[in-house]
Formats: sequence, C-alpha cells, structure tokens
Amino acid sequence: MPNGENDEWGNVENVEWRMAIRLGAVTYLNARPLVYGLERHREQFSVRYDTPSECARLLHAQAIDVGLIPSIEYLRGPGPYGIVPGPAVASRGPVASVAIFTRRDPRDIRTIAMDTSSRTSVALSTIVLRKRYGIAPQAVPMMPDLGPMLERADAALIIGDLALFIDDAAAGVQRIDLGDVWTSVTGLPFVYAVWTGWPDAVTPGDVAALQRARDEGVAQSDAVAAAYYPDDTRRQAIARRYLRDNIQYYLGESEIEGLKTFFAYAGEAGLASYDGSLRFYDAENSGAD
Repeated sequence: MPNGENDEWGNVENVEWRMAIRLGAVTYLNARPLVYGLERHREQFSVRYDTPSECARLLHAQAIDVGLIPSIEYLRGPGPYGIVPGPAVASRGPVASVAIFTRRDPRDIRTIAMDTSSRTSVALSTIVLRKRYGIAPQAVPMMPDLGPMLERADAALIIGDLALFIDDAAAGVQRIDLGDVWTSVTGLPFVYAVWTGWPDAVTPGDVAALQRARDEGVAQSDAVAAAYYPDDTRRQAIARRYLRDNIQYYLGESEIEGLKTFFAYAGEAGLASYDGSLRFYDAENSGAD
C-alpha cells in the first residue's frame, strides 16, 4: 500500500500516488449492477471476474485487495476483513437464482448434489434444510448440471444464471427457493455477497466510488440485462425482471440483521466461527447509505 498516515480500516491521507485496487468481481448476472461503469475508473480499480468461490480464494490468498465474496467467507479469512458499507447482493423473499431442485418430498432428501461455486449457498442450504425440514443430507460436490446431479443424489443445489433459467415443469422438479425459505423462517432479507477486503485496502473515496457504481448499475439494470444477453431477447426479459424484482443491492439495517443472523446460525451449525461483530470501512459520507 502507498505511503501516508492510515488507520486500521484504510483512511489514507496525503497520498499522492498508489496502484489501482485489485478488485475481484463475480461473473454472474446478479453482480453486474455493482460494477457497472467501473471500467471508467481503471486508474482506481483493476477488475477481474471469477466465480464467487474463486473470488474468496483470491482474497484469502491476498491475490486481490477487495472481492465480492460469498458472505460466509467473511468469517473464513486469515485476517480481519472490512466490509464496504452500502452495496450488497441480497434478496427479501424469492431470489430465483439460488435453489434446491428435487423430485422427492423435501423431508425425504438424504443426499444433495452441491454446486460449490458459492460457499454461502452451500451454508444457506444446510441451515435451511435443518430449520425448515429437519434434515441434514449428505453433500455430494458436483459440477452444476441438473440431470447428472439428480441421477447421483436426491436433490441438487444450483446457483446463479443456470438456476435462473431452469424450467421446473420441463425438468419435472420441485424448486425450493432458498431466499424465499430464509425470509419465511427469519422474516429477514438474506445477503449473498458483499464487497470485502483487507484492512488497508480502500479509502473513503474508494468506498464512495463503489457506492456510486452500485447506484448507476441499479438505475441502468435494463441496460445491464441487455448487455449480458445481447443476442437473446427472451433471456433479456427474464434478466430484467430478475434484477428489478428479485435482487436487492442495498445493505441496510434489516440486511445487516439478516447477515448477523446467518452468521449466528452458521456458528451454531459448526460452519464458521462468529464473534457477533461486523467491521465496516469508513465512508466518505456517513449518510450515503
């Protein structure tokens, strides 16, 4: 990091020059509004795209400075992380893109094939299945392909764009929307991912830039959907509804409470260790979110 006076969470003063922040973003559609327009800030952010689990691996290895990582990975890093206040990938109710698919009664599920691209979704499925259905199926890590997954196991966890476009009726499956079940159980939103980084990774000005990128992306969600599926008008329409109706991008008080509740449940289930606290970077304008 550059020379200058700084506190634990990156309030760097009197800095004349520094390298661009290595930012790890997610390839999925639901993450694109958070990085909309960041290409115009290449002197400030150097952006790479990976799966959520790979973003987490890179952050833990210090190969990136800040990553849009699965929220459970905030608890699994080698050192204390900071969260960028404001932006998030969240839902209140049905999320559409994080689901368990099965041809059985949920209480009869004994094995579940897991798409491990997002470790938060794996943890969420474990918690939801215990709390809603009283079951703890054996996990079978597999590539996300519904047919082979259901040949191998009683149910399949699939996330992201693949889950969004599965035709339940055509596949003959029941969809258990994990966002919907979480909210019905807790009454709270669920937070899938947040910008997370090392203590000295960003300044308040960087936080403000990431908040502005979020605002611009949310305002231009139709353009984001069109750019993501430029040659498929049917998928564009589904993507527009999804970004508008299913995904939320604001980490407010209820989302923070949902995040803390998830972390507490994860601790109870032995999936992570949680001390009850969250650490946020300082924002340039504390009233921005």
